[in-house]
Amino acid sequence: MNTIREAVQEYLVMRRGLGFKLHYAGVTLLEFVIYLENQGVSYITTKLALTWAQQATSAQPAEWARRLSCVRGFARHRSATDPRTEIPPCGLLPYRPRRANPYLYTDQEIKRLLEAALTLLPNGSLRPWTYYCLLGLLSVTGLRISEALNLEMEDVDLNDAVLTIRGAKFGKSHLVPLHTSTREVLADYVSRRERFLDGRPASYLFVSKRGNRLDGGEVRRTFYTLSRQIGLRGPTASHGPRLHDFRHRFATQTLLNWYHSDQDPERRLPILSTYLGHVHIADTYWYLSACPELMGQAMSRLERRWRNQS
Repeated sequence: MNTIREAVQEYLVMRRGLGFKLHYAGVTLLEFVIYLENQGVSYITTKLALTWAQQATSAQPAEWARRLSCVRGFARHRSATDPRTEIPPCGLLPYRPRRANPYLYTDQEIKRLLEAALTLLPNGSLRPWTYYCLLGLLSVTGLRISEALNLEMEDVDLNDAVLTIRGAKFGKSHLVPLHTSTREVLADYVSRRERFLDGRPASYLFVSKRGNRLDGGEVRRTFYTLSRQIGLRGPTASHGPRLHDFRHRFATQTLLNWYHSDQDPERRLPILSTYLGHVHIADTYWYLSACPELMGQAMSRLERRWRNQS
């Protein structure tokens, strides 16, 4: 039988081969193995797993639950080869992570954000157009910010108006069709980008002043500045509308459009799920409960069905 340290490595290789990145789990499980070795134990017990998970006394209960969850997943795998293994029950350290309430931008707010992006300094540089195009693309495609920043020129087909999203969650790739108006804005940005680079090689679509991939942290800081500039966030507010909320808006607007055009969202939801790159359709269903207007539309349709059946 291989050691528990070797078993962890095999487990991580197997799971990553299935498309899971496991950045957090990779570090966490190694820490757990070191803890077991320091205790002189070569197999997993529920008591030790629970004690280790709560070692970080300054951490929140959510972090304890996350640490124990990593051990639980590995313990299930390990139990097949080591019958001494105890799998920590799911009821231990119960914690349901709270999903952030989505902010649904209005058309006017998006327009003001885009206008503010064009005022970014330095004047006459590519930077204002980069943020104008980036924020606009997020609002009309529902892309994750990481997906947009990872776009390379070879992923942008302006002739067929299609983006190729590579290496999204769980290593999945998918195609995102573009509206004609979006294609035209992208084409304009690409022309400006080429003039800015002046022959310098750069693979990413959205580039910094050095021609490198835009830094995610800098993008968020710039977005917060623009949000404060137009009043979406207070001058010192640490919370407020996020870049990810563009994705929420896209999903809810798509569902609302289906309701308003009397289409069946239930049957069309897998299309939206595929477009958004969701691994589980349940992730798409969440949008139904996140927007009061969507809930109202769903209830109205259900009431009509009840009336027709009575």
